Amino acid sequence: MNQNTTFTAATPLPPEPQAFAHVDHWVFDLDNTLYSHEAKVWPQVNERITLFLLELFGLDGLSSHALRRYYYERYGTTLKGLMEEHDVDPDDFLDFAHQIDLTLLDPDPALGDAIAALPGRKLILTNGSRGHAENVAGKLGILHHFEDIFDIVQAGFLPKPERATYENFLAKHAVDPGRAAMFEDIEKNLIVPSALGMKTVLIIPRTPDPFREVWEQTAIEAGHVHYVTDDLTRFLVPLGRPRQAG
Repeated sequence: MNQNTTFTAATPLPPEPQAFAHVDHWVFDLDNTLYSHEAKVWPQVNERITLFLLELFGLDGLSSHALRRYYYERYGTTLKGLMEEHDVDPDDFLDFAHQIDLTLLDPDPALGDAIAALPGRKLILTNGSRGHAENVAGKLGILHHFEDIFDIVQAGFLPKPERATYENFLAKHAVDPGRAAMFEDIEKNLIVPSALGMKTVLIIPRTPDPFREVWEQTAIEAGHVHYVTDDLTRFLVPLGRPRQAG
């Protein structure tokens, strides 16, 4: 691939089943990965984070946005910035941010079937909370397919893309990165997994998403993004157990 390639929803790359034949550890991000960007769940979390800053500091929308960008660029997440600079209780922040309406999500039995057919273990690695992950995956009807959830609390509030977070996750769950694949919607969160030897798959919107922060929509360094898809279910189906026939 061209190292300067920028992918859009018009350029998904199909899976090559044999390239995943060695994989028996399947690691999934949560938000905008296990459900589509178009579900409009993550924008609600964004709004709640902005409201948290407004109530904490009395900031207007533009100032809240600027502060969030500063935290994101320096610490990786707004939460980490608030903890480091203002001693904010992480539980208070996470509880507030995840008070959202999940009626926008419908059960996704096709995705559940595709995940169930993958050979080996399935795990969630998220910068959100376990409770949020359980609520979302439960609403999708896929929670029972996952062995465990590694959340921001277990990560010691050190978010992806920090290398230590991935290393701690791999160690806790005895995952061999050379036999693992990572599915993620944020490009920079695939840099470390690729360096560790994991197959990487970037999940992109099917249509341009006006709700995603502009500063999250970075150009893709194709060397650490092995595959791109705008349809997780369609991508996973060829990688299920039947792929081993022949």
